[in-house]
Formats: sequence, structure tokens, C-alpha cells
Amino acid sequence: MDDKELLKKRLTELAGKSYKCNCFTFTDFLGMSELAEFYEYEKELKFAHPEVYGGPEGFERGVVRFGNPEELGYEEPFPVAILICSPLQEKFADDLGHRDFLGALMNLGVERSVIGDIIVSGKKAYIFCLERIADYICENITSVKHTSVRIERAGEDELPKTQNDSSAEKRIQVQSERLDAVIAKVMNISRSSATEYFRQQKVFVNGRITENTSYMLKNDDAVTVRGFGRFKFAGIEGTSRKGRLNVIIRSF
Repeated sequence: MDDKELLKKRLTELAGKSYKCNCFTFTDFLGMSELAEFYEYEKELKFAHPEVYGGPEGFERGVVRFGNPEELGYEEPFPVAILICSPLQEKFADDLGHRDFLGALMNLGVERSVIGDIIVSGKKAYIFCLERIADYICENITSVKHTSVRIERAGEDELPKTQNDSSAEKRIQVQSERLDAVIAKVMNISRSSATEYFRQQKVFVNGRITENTSYMLKNDDAVTVRGFGRFKFAGIEGTSRKGRLNVIIRSF
């Protein structure tokens, strides 16, 4: 049985358990490809009212919950914790990236499936993880590369508000809102190179894989090119004298 069939079997089991036992059930974190498989299969799981959460808008990894609070008569939150990793002495801290923080977690021996998105903002990182592993991470990670750090729990209201940060914005000019054209411009590559990412199934819009190069982006669509970054299509800000669209892009 291949990975796709195994995932489908696991989702079916969790949905069935939720429906039969009148309880909430949860997956671990699913990656973008796994979430794409879930969305393809979602209609067959509707009887168990699936819902996905992975943090604020534009998350790449998410947990699926089965169960309807109205039918079950109670609410059970997603078992997801947010941790903030901060340097003990910020002025001496290394410039750390996503890979550095993920590497520290992997060196701790935790499985990738218990870790969600890692949002790096300045010298800090915001780590989404399953609740069952949160305290272990807080207690056991004291450094990332050569930087001494502390890890504490945080709330969603403490996350960096990059969507409102003008420094995360840029403006581009494109002929249309076509997805391949916008990706090519944002990534500064040719249209044919952008098309190759679609063929390799590396392009996701709002968490769903797409091979439709001519998809017309709408305001607040979140686009990910796996392995190369992600951005939000924030809307059109008029046209140039030559009739090209002035588009606002927000990176996150």
C-alpha cells in the first residue's frame, strides 16, 4: 500500500471513529502534499465534518479535526501549541533561518509529524507543534546552532503581524492575475520556468495543490511554491500607462 492509500485509510479510520463514538479525533500535522490529498478526498469525509487548522492564514502544515461541536454537544480545541523561541542575548544572536530551527527540533529526536509551521521573525521563531510535545521542546532546547535560546508558550495574538507590515509588501506589474504570470514575476523567472513548478506539483493556492497555470488569483489568495517561498495576492492597485496591472504582493 503506497503513502497515498495509507493516508486515505488513516483519514477514513479517524472519521469513522469520530462518527461512531461521538467524539473528536485528530490527525498529526499533515504536510502540503498530504493536505492536498485530504482536500481531494474531503467530500467522502463530510459525514464527520472535517476541519483543518495550522495557525494563521497561509499555513503550510495543518491538523485535521473530525467532529461537529453542534452535534457532539461540546467543543474540543485543536491540540496545537504555539512556542516562541528567543535568543538569551539578542545582540549576540546568529542570523537563524527556518532550517536552523527545524534542525534543532529534529536533533532533539522529535518526529516531523508533530511539528507544524515555523515562522521566523527577526531573531525569534514561532513554532507550531502538537500539545503533547510542547513541554518536552521547552525543557530540552537550549540552543540553536551557536545561539543560546529560551522557548516559552505563546498565544496567537503574539504572532508577528506580517500581513499588516508594509516592509513585507512589494508591488509588481503583470499583464493579468494569471497564477503563472504572477509567480514568474514574484520569483523573477521566466513563464516557462514557472510552468515547470506546476508540472512538478509544487504550486499550492490556499493550501490546495493546483496544476492550473491560468488560475486567476483573487484578493487574499495565499500562494506557495514548495521549496521556494510563499506570498499573498493582496489585490490590484490600478493600472500602468501601458495597461499593465499594478499588483500588491505580501510575503509571509
